[in-house]
Amino acid sequence: MRKYLPKYADLIVKFALNSGKGLKKGEVVIVVVPDVAKPFLFELQRAILESGGHPILRLVPTGGFDRQTYELSSEEQLKFFPKEYKKALIDTIDHQIGILAETDLEELKGIDPKKIMMSTIARKKTREWLFDKEYKGKLTWSLALYPTEAQARESGMSLEEYSQEVIKACYLDKKDPIKEWKRIFRELGRTQRALDKLGIERLHIKGEKIDLTVKIGEKRKWLGGKGRNIPSYEVFTTPDWRGTEGYIYFNEPLYTSGNKIEGIYLEFKKGKVVKFDAKKGKKFLKKLLEVENANKLGEFSLTDKNFSRVTKFMANTLYDENVGGKYGNMHVALGTSYREAYSRDVAKVSKTELKKLGFNESPKHQDIINTQRKTVTATLKGGRTKVIYEDGEFLV
Repeated sequence: MRKYLPKYADLIVKFALNSGKGLKKGEVVIVVVPDVAKPFLFELQRAILESGGHPILRLVPTGGFDRQTYELSSEEQLKFFPKEYKKALIDTIDHQIGILAETDLEELKGIDPKKIMMSTIARKKTREWLFDKEYKGKLTWSLALYPTEAQARESGMSLEEYSQEVIKACYLDKKDPIKEWKRIFRELGRTQRALDKLGIERLHIKGEKIDLTVKIGEKRKWLGGKGRNIPSYEVFTTPDWRGTEGYIYFNEPLYTSGNKIEGIYLEFKKGKVVKFDAKKGKKFLKKLLEVENANKLGEFSLTDKNFSRVTKFMANTLYDENVGGKYGNMHVALGTSYREAYSRDVAKVSKTELKKLGFNESPKHQDIINTQRKTVTATLKGGRTKVIYEDGEFLV
């Protein structure tokens, strides 16, 4: 993997930031990297300096630090939020790069879910400040993955095999990865525009253990291909949470907050989860759903198998929500929505207006994935219906 890190860093810094335009001279970038990915941090700093930017580096310790935090912290400590420090930092930066590199996917197994959610809620303000700055066009961010033994093992691969999947998914095996991603983003843009032109009022998703209706809502647009994640093949939007009805099963496991949840089943009525189940991790799922507005939808997404170079289960949401495979994938997010899906000037819209339009707001944004065969039928304005997605492909 190491020989590909210079290309990988250039892809993120010189392309993904600034929504596909790359870092500009004089801009400030905070880079948050787990210590096991230190070689990647070295290359990211190099790419930032070459671009004339100012790096702020944060190397995050792994190997039990998170578990110790929850085992030893009091409620007061878990709720502690350094408001002035966080606000000053967000005011300073122009971009944020986050690298995912898990060393123990179930590090917090057995920790009281209430304590984990308490900490999540305490950090809500950070998320709000970042989003507010992003929606004003003053901040961009990008997430990427660094292969680890733990993630490879969970996926049933060797580290070398897992690394090859990352290399392939990011087009690092190509002479010019940035050129390839510009092409992909153009194709995603074509799909987004086609969906926007349809004037979709609601979607009906039908498949094995799935019979779900999702209302798209007014003043919405479809998104994708902006460099926020590398890789990113999805096309998504923010639904009107109030129009979610029916049930859905998620065949892919969810790794979140140091816990693993498998076999998730959700049933919606009048926009809220009224029934839930899981083969593993049900207690943690229950606490997740109890977080303010985390029992409502904040995102609906589809990935076309013809776009994606992710073909295997990777035990990581960033990759698994972008998998192509045999039937593509659909994922939804519980919790907070993306204001970017507002089709007017997102910098000027008020939270009151967004609430009236059915945009959800929550401390959580939890993606959950289904990769089974399904048909997605849109009901358009006027009542006409059209199949827009089937067997992993967009039909627009």
